[in-house]
Amino acid sequence: MASPGSEHPPVSDDATSFNARRESMIAQQISARGVRDPLVLAAMRRVPREAFLPERTRDLAYDDSPLPIGCGQTISQPYIVAAMVEALQLKGGEHVLEIGAGSGYAAAVLAAIAGDVVTVERIGALADKAAAALASLGLRNVQVHQGDGSRGWPEGAPYEAIVVAAGGPQVPESLKAQLAIGGRLVMPVGSDQQAQRLVRLTRTGDRDFRFEHLSDVRFVPLIGDEGWTASDLDQDVPAGTEST
Repeated sequence: MASPGSEHPPVSDDATSFNARRESMIAQQISARGVRDPLVLAAMRRVPREAFLPERTRDLAYDDSPLPIGCGQTISQPYIVAAMVEALQLKGGEHVLEIGAGSGYAAAVLAAIAGDVVTVERIGALADKAAAALASLGLRNVQVHQGDGSRGWPEGAPYEAIVVAAGGPQVPESLKAQLAIGGRLVMPVGSDQQAQRLVRLTRTGDRDFRFEHLSDVRFVPLIGDEGWTASDLDQDVPAGTEST
């Protein structure tokens, strides 16, 4: 029991319940599917997913699925976040770029490992909400920007790791140019908007890159100058869809 004058208030029943569900999520949805990196597991354990959801859906925070966050977008499925962060092969302290801030949840997970994170969100209202959620948790090593993520954020380049939470027809040249030599970029890529390959690109020289196919996925389209245009969009693809 906390002593009188303790700096920490008692833990609420809601917080205890969320903590227990978070532990269950890590065991059943993440570790059981092969994510083993201790830095990733610790980050997933540290970040409260419920803090990035609208109040009406917070009770679903640890379901094994994406959830709506408004503007036709979703917060990513927990396993997808863990798998993509693990694929970046972070060791701690890196300068990281995220494309597609969404709710801010993945940026918070990255920030628990990386030295600092720059995240870019196309939709202004979501960028504002993400920034507020991150600030409410006291995360000072994340910068949220509104803009065309397909063009990256050149002001902060080069980046030791880049992760893209939307599928494009190819890896944008701007993102390749902003990746440091030795850095890794993880992104869904495919000419079919309803199915992509999750790839890891490692920059091995000024003009040299190594590509790896990690898994088959389905993500929302990357919209922008170096992604899909509004006229390209397949109306059969539901907004916010992403899955393995």
